[in-house]
Amino acid sequence: MSLRFETADDGRLLLSQGGRPVLLGRSRETTGCCRDLHLHRLAGYRSPLPPLKSSEMRSDVNWTHWYARRLEENEEVPLHDGRWALTEKAVFQPGIWSEDFVGEWPGGCLGLYCGGGWHGVLPLRRLSPPDAPRVKAYRRHAREGTLAPVLLWWVSFLDGWLILDGHDRAVAALAEGGAPVCTQVTRVPDEAHWRSATADMTHAYERHMERLASCPEGPETERRRVAVQQGYGDTLTSLPYEAAGTRSWPLPGGASAWDGIAARAKFAYPSD
Repeated sequence: MSLRFETADDGRLLLSQGGRPVLLGRSRETTGCCRDLHLHRLAGYRSPLPPLKSSEMRSDVNWTHWYARRLEENEEVPLHDGRWALTEKAVFQPGIWSEDFVGEWPGGCLGLYCGGGWHGVLPLRRLSPPDAPRVKAYRRHAREGTLAPVLLWWVSFLDGWLILDGHDRAVAALAEGGAPVCTQVTRVPDEAHWRSATADMTHAYERHMERLASCPEGPETERRRVAVQQGYGDTLTSLPYEAAGTRSWPLPGGASAWDGIAARAKFAYPSD
């Protein structure tokens, strides 16, 4: 696993890829439990996917499976030991791709709120203009409905997504008036957690069914039995895909190492 977050004292955050720093962040409290995370991204981020051809996008490829294979073949990705899910995401809350889409480069500031988080999208490279040749080609695919999904990584402590691949496709979809269809990479609970949650759900289901067995038979009892069975099945199906916390590691060298990287990058933190 080569794309990972590392942390040091006093709100210092680093995202590195293959040992190269690609994002620096430092947070500070504002009011109550709210924090501002000030960012500086560096050039050098590398996508885990090869460039996509127009013929591929017009084919019937299953993008979720195709992306999964490419991620397995690449070392500079966020995947580490554990359970991961790749799922399609086509619907977003209002404002995520507008007010909370970080279009500026290289800086940025995320407002992190203890009650809801930031909940936006952060690019890892400079965005191309909407009239750039590649973006114009992707805009044609967006109009045709053949644009490949943008690949996102859900980061729990940001309560938002990083773009792993598809920066130009995102610009193209937005330029055509819609949010891009996406495939998201999410860390999910490990097997032990899943088995424990499953056991709890099964125990509750069996208790419901035992109580219903003592009820008089009739349309209402049957309706309730079907509802409990449906709810149990739906809950079990959703369990593996509930997001787990995004891991971070201690930064080797601690705060002084972060400060050295920040000085070379000329990262400006408002309190400095």
